Amino acid sequence: MTPTTPKPVSNPTAATTAAYDPSPPLVFQPGTGYNIPVMPSSSGGLLQIQGLQGETVPWSIVVLLTLLTLIPSVLLCVTPFARLLIVFHFLRQALGLQTTPSNQTLIGLSLILTFFLMQPVGAQIYETAIVPMQGGQITAMEALSRSEGPMRKFMSHYVREKDVALFIDLAKEPRPATIDDVSMRVLVPAYILSELKAGFQIGTVLFLPFLIVDMVVASITTSVGMLQLPPVVISTPLKLLLFLMVDGWHLLIGSLMRSFS
Repeated sequence: MTPTTPKPVSNPTAATTAAYDPSPPLVFQPGTGYNIPVMPSSSGGLLQIQGLQGETVPWSIVVLLTLLTLIPSVLLCVTPFARLLIVFHFLRQALGLQTTPSNQTLIGLSLILTFFLMQPVGAQIYETAIVPMQGGQITAMEALSRSEGPMRKFMSHYVREKDVALFIDLAKEPRPATIDDVSMRVLVPAYILSELKAGFQIGTVLFLPFLIVDMVVASITTSVGMLQLPPVVISTPLKLLLFLMVDGWHLLIGSLMRSFS
């Protein structure tokens, strides 16, 4: 028998590729003229996120990103942020300062104080909604429903009955027996309206002492004939000195925090 010599392989890389090709199979799509690779999956070709019933990964990402963009609006509507920021802006106008403290400083201070006030509510939401959802015991929608309880309790403590009655009438809803029967559709706008009124009330009271200083300085400068010197040039240092002498920041922050106790 004549031994046969194996034929040399002209391209060893091609032989290796033919033996093992890790690329996904190509599937011809009718009407497109293209071969589109299809990745195999153990769940019917779609990955699922636990807690979002029947939603695929792309749609879940879209929903989560949309919720992230709404966080600032939610923060304004269901926390004391609006009241605090309004009071701080009133204080800056009363002192006659246009850009000091800056807007970033006032917003940052309002955020820190809001976190301080909402920390007990956040801890309760974490224990009742976030922890069970992370453990797979409840879905994301059930966690959202559970988180409404602590927020409802917080908002109902500071909302005015007059504002609740207004939005109940606008929504054409039946009159509730207790505050717990009020829907979130009514409670949230009523709460933000109550916070706006409270912020303007505190700001107006804060404005009055500095307004008196402006009036006294203006009357004195006019009576002595100092017409070429604007009264605000003299009153602004006096208002700042008065604010520092009484330790205004300590009194203001203390009063605001006690208003939420």
